[in-house]
Amino acid sequence: MPDEQHLIETKVSSEVVYRGHFLEVRKDQVAFPDGSRAGREYIVHPGAVVILPILDDGRLVLERQYRYPLKQVLLEFPAGKLDPGESGQAAAIRELAEETGYRAREWARAGILHNAAAYSDEFIEIWFARDLMQGERHLDHGELIDLCLMSEEELDALAAAGALTDAKTLIGLQWLQKWRTGRWALDWQAIDSPAQG
Repeated sequence: MPDEQHLIETKVSSEVVYRGHFLEVRKDQVAFPDGSRAGREYIVHPGAVVILPILDDGRLVLERQYRYPLKQVLLEFPAGKLDPGESGQAAAIRELAEETGYRAREWARAGILHNAAAYSDEFIEIWFARDLMQGERHLDHGELIDLCLMSEEELDALAAAGALTDAKTLIGLQWLQKWRTGRWALDWQAIDSPAQG
């Protein structure tokens, strides 16, 4: 591991400039190793999960959802933020059931991604789900989501055409392709009660 001390910034002061429903914006002063200083503005986020639900026939469960900041509908894998004190797996089980109605008997945690490291501490845990059973969705107020089933090839074609722009979905697709070709491993675990969450 290379020496990274010359890259480390140290917090000198921190101020919350905005606190919303679940996001917070902070403005910090940091010191560099040479003693000089700079400002850092960033968003504090509770963390999130993204789920890649795989049907028995290999197709994937995706969502179409309007994203207000972009003013457009995006194609995405199911995802959602962590509730206070909630584990990543519990959040993945809950979000999959709420948004899609599916419950999974097998789960695998692939890894973690930082989708906006320059201005947010948000992390997203990547979860795979298979051996799915369909049930009833329980969308939150204000969630307008259409479900769609796609093959890996269809999703890959959208990515190649530039029509798939959601970062967590693009990274999830990459992980799926690497796993299916045997280049990246997943440690699948059965859960006792897929109805929970």
